[in-house]
Amino acid sequence: MTRDPRYDILFEPMKIGPVTAKNRFYQVPHCTGMGWVRPRMLAEMRHVKAQGGWGVINTEYNSIHPTSDDLPHASASLWDDSDVRANALMTEKIHEYGALAGAELWYGGARSSNNFSREVAMDITSMPNLAGHPYQTRAMDKTDIRNLRRWHRKAALRARDAEFDIVYVYATHTYLLSNFLSPRINQRSDEYGGSLENRTRLIRELIEETKDAVGDRCAVAVRFAADEEIGEDGVPIHGERRDMFEMMAEMPDLWDINIADYSVEMGVSRFTKEASLEPYMDFIKSKTTKPVVTVGRFTSPDTMVSQIKRGITDFIGAARPSIADPYLPAKIEAGDLNAIRECIGCNICYSGDSLGVPIRCTQNPTMGEEWRKGWHPEDVPEKGSDAKVLVVGSGPAGLEAARALGQRGYEVMVAEANTELGGRVTREAKLPGMSEYIRVRDYRVQQLQEMVNVDIFMDSYLSAEDVHAVEADHVVLATGATWRRDRFDGEIYVDVAAEGAEILTPDDIMDGKLPSCPVLVYDEDGYYMGGVIAEKLKSAGLDVTICTPSDAISPWAANTSERWRVRSHLQGMGVKIELSHALTTFDGSHATLSCEYTGETRKLPFASVVMVTQRAPNDALYHALLDGAEDASKLPFTLKRIGDAEAPAIIAAAVYAGHRYARELDTDHDIDVPLIHDRVDVGQTPDGAHMQAPRRAKYLETLVQYYEEEVEGEAYFDGIAERLSDDEQRKMGLMARVEEYAAASVVPLLEKYRLTPRSRDELLASGRASAAKTDADFAKLVADWRKSFPDYMDDFWGLEAMAPAEDLPMLRTLTAHEVAAINFLELEAKGDPASAAPMERYLETGTA
Repeated sequence: MTRDPRYDILFEPMKIGPVTAKNRFYQVPHCTGMGWVRPRMLAEMRHVKAQGGWGVINTEYNSIHPTSDDLPHASASLWDDSDVRANALMTEKIHEYGALAGAELWYGGARSSNNFSREVAMDITSMPNLAGHPYQTRAMDKTDIRNLRRWHRKAALRARDAEFDIVYVYATHTYLLSNFLSPRINQRSDEYGGSLENRTRLIRELIEETKDAVGDRCAVAVRFAADEEIGEDGVPIHGERRDMFEMMAEMPDLWDINIADYSVEMGVSRFTKEASLEPYMDFIKSKTTKPVVTVGRFTSPDTMVSQIKRGITDFIGAARPSIADPYLPAKIEAGDLNAIRECIGCNICYSGDSLGVPIRCTQNPTMGEEWRKGWHPEDVPEKGSDAKVLVVGSGPAGLEAARALGQRGYEVMVAEANTELGGRVTREAKLPGMSEYIRVRDYRVQQLQEMVNVDIFMDSYLSAEDVHAVEADHVVLATGATWRRDRFDGEIYVDVAAEGAEILTPDDIMDGKLPSCPVLVYDEDGYYMGGVIAEKLKSAGLDVTICTPSDAISPWAANTSERWRVRSHLQGMGVKIELSHALTTFDGSHATLSCEYTGETRKLPFASVVMVTQRAPNDALYHALLDGAEDASKLPFTLKRIGDAEAPAIIAAAVYAGHRYARELDTDHDIDVPLIHDRVDVGQTPDGAHMQAPRRAKYLETLVQYYEEEVEGEAYFDGIAERLSDDEQRKMGLMARVEEYAAASVVPLLEKYRLTPRSRDELLASGRASAAKTDADFAKLVADWRKSFPDYMDDFWGLEAMAPAEDLPMLRTLTAHEVAAINFLELEAKGDPASAAPMERYLETGTA
């Protein structure tokens, strides 16, 4: 495939002051939940975007000084020279693929409570913390302003030294600099307040000083809101912004334009569609000759081209689309549009920063796992065997498992009990505002249709007997979950309805049932479902009240920046709201609500209740397959349940579960250490160096010891084999080869550390001597080894625990040999004719 000529304009090089972007794809600054706290995770995530073809890749907000600290929301930082090195790790990876790297210099002002640094926050006046913390800022005096300018300049110099190509002056999003621009907030009477010229003075000074600091090495960008205050969606209230922009229009090298209403700029797809900022951009390009970038959750290349050709923007700004598909530019360039994972606008990515944890994505399960798990959005390891895999269920977990398994090369069968693929996604996408969620299904179905090694069977309900009849090597159950009709009271599930009372669930509503009026929607889920169900019922003309034990409607949706929108939308529709009340009983005509604070009860008249509470895993097939088997290991196939069938959660968790299953199948993964921890190893610091030396010495000593024991074991088992015959001799010979393979796996580590074990001849002689002293028969040896070998596992795990992370792959091969030997002994004791299979597998793959 080749690029469609219609999209050539997207790949034109673009000059930004002294630097040039290779194309118009511009990843704007966006939060990651990583920042300075997890620099290696951050660097590798941006690295993958560079591989995917983005022309410009920016940091998240990058703090210039400890008086601007946002933890638990992890920003980047440029406080000192250690930050230069941390940021340089990222810029080096970005530059590897010809992209430009940008640093958004940030000072929080009244939005920073400085909970980590405990420094006093500063802003234009003494005002309350705008994030709701019980602090106020210090009103900035002239000395504070001079300090700020110095801190900003020093951060710009550090950005230059970290090899950034673009350095930002960040004057929006209600942070400090935007407050200086505001005619309402800025009530200063000095040269930094009052007139438009005075209110823009600090930003103009910072632009000039930043340009002076970075010289012709870096471009300088300004992030700026095109409107002055929040109004009706799509109807900008520009105020003085046009004049303000015109005053500074030619000062920076690039303008990054956003708007006052973050719930539109970062709007969820339920309320905000693609290119939503276009109405606000009406004057920008006519007032400056400098390149402009703006966002709009662009996923369609046709929309992108239209935005450029109609003069709305010069660059295609993207945060969320670059998260959903880091290879978006590369796929457009290759003409592979069907392979694009389009952002669904759910804002799960934003929830990572809200919760202070690494970023994640519903569409892209590898997002945030690039460094700590080594996952890549486009590349997966080749299959580890010729096994056949049965996937039962085609919801988000099942489809992703099938897609990734198919990509790895496995023969995959998908059995779907219903007539449509997609499970919960297909059903939920039909609810009000949720249509873009169908992209989760459509992307995966499109990929599966192109895979000749994947077969999909519709209307195929499987019993346990049916599963056995398929004769798959691996069975994964992605059978989803069902909404419950009861509620969880904090300890147990309890029924609330009298017999015969009309109780429905979201499943009933999605099946097309309408409740009797008036209806109570009782929401303990706390995310989007309660509000969406209430909206659907209200749109159908019903009298609707939504009740929650929380103090807010859809409280978890605050993490996705939509809670305010949900409540205002429902109130605007006329949905009545009851907060901080739990539903205790419903007798068919009245619901009893109990105040969460006082315990006082009220009875309100309702004819029906829709329970949006918890879900029950659909795990009957899983338990049916286990019936009669001691445990899953006794089945003729591996068995795993994933997604909602294992533990009901959000769609992103289901997609992640499916991807993880597919990626880890037939691989050597350690469930005790499932990921690498991005933290400072104190043993590598001056303070902790004294801890490292004894541990290192013990590690190296043990490494030599175990190598020597494996070589001795090789000769020992060969010696035992010599006195046996036929099949027993073959099995002992395989044991010897396993020992030989295990010893060879650690030879690179001996060479790495320049370790000198005893000579191979000496070790082989020692092993043969031990064999000569052993006179037990084969059955007795197997019985003895079954008792002793499992005890060795702690020794091998102990060696792994002492090892540097980079040594673990080889050490896991060493550990796996012991697992293979133990598995052989167990099968041999049972008389299994294929008892040698674990050893043969180890010799083929290096895994148990």
